[in-house]
Amino acid sequence: MTSRVTQATVTTIQQKPPAPEEVTANGVMTDDLFDESYREKEGPKPPMKIVWRNVIAMSLLHIGALYGMTLIPSARFYTWMWSLFCFVCSALGITAGAHRLWSHRSYKAKLPLRIFLVMASSMSFQNDVYEWARDHRVHHKYSETDADPHNASRGFFFSHIGWLLVRKHPDVIEKGSKLDLSDLKADKIVMFQRRFYKTSVLLMCFITPTVVPWYFWGESLKNAFYISAIWRYALTLNFTWLVNSAAHMYGNRPYDKFINPRENLLVALGACGEGFHNYHHTFPYDYSTSEFGWHFNFTTFFIDCMCFLGLATSCRKVSKETVLARRLRTGDGSHRSG
Repeated sequence: MTSRVTQATVTTIQQKPPAPEEVTANGVMTDDLFDESYREKEGPKPPMKIVWRNVIAMSLLHIGALYGMTLIPSARFYTWMWSLFCFVCSALGITAGAHRLWSHRSYKAKLPLRIFLVMASSMSFQNDVYEWARDHRVHHKYSETDADPHNASRGFFFSHIGWLLVRKHPDVIEKGSKLDLSDLKADKIVMFQRRFYKTSVLLMCFITPTVVPWYFWGESLKNAFYISAIWRYALTLNFTWLVNSAAHMYGNRPYDKFINPRENLLVALGACGEGFHNYHHTFPYDYSTSEFGWHFNFTTFFIDCMCFLGLATSCRKVSKETVLARRLRTGDGSHRSG
């Protein structure tokens, strides 16, 4: 199945920063392209400093999520559906919002869509959009180096969750501070969320998912909280983390065999289309993060629907000729057509 985009265009270079309402697709992104000039500092690595507050919080979250799983059989059917809905919304807040819209500026979004996506990203509780996009741009620019926040060369555990349990490597902080984030600072929606992030997380990630099942169809507060809030939140986190871990280690590399990111269909399925990672790191500006449209890519389907409704425009897409040329030049020969 192929996607149908109503107003997909490839954007051109602009010399001045985009206006706030056009913050995501005007101009050419350079901070998400790998920096070949970066060299890791010689000598011993800085000591790893554990953030015990995060260790305790993540441990309690996953214990609560395991308990929530035991409650699923006793929950009402509507609670299952509501939890799935919250999962999809929170996932889109990251995939269509913090990632493809704000990190890579791969398409434009009208105000109603931007408001929805920023609310959905608060429901996902994975840092505010400004911080998420900054760290993600650093990840692309310095992938698999000391300046990569979740450097996969440090192992599966570190790139999956360990990076959140320790202090950032000094190079991550240094390089992140040098990025041009003027587009994010110019976006009033992004900065509003950043200002009121804790309140928005409390409301969107925990209160709303819990109160709706309890109020509207009489679900117990225990089931509503541990299933719709805690279990759903932990599930969203781990599917997002798999993009950083599994999709950097397991799979084929049909576009660039010289980089770690892989094509991983299981990750693509669970992370709403984010598992086509070799393609994405090869062509980070492509709004679809894949050459196969809607195939295992719910986020692309969602963005295309928003285009149809007039809420999204100017989707940036790599030409088939460019993809073919890159496959032949640097791919590992494992490409499959769709």
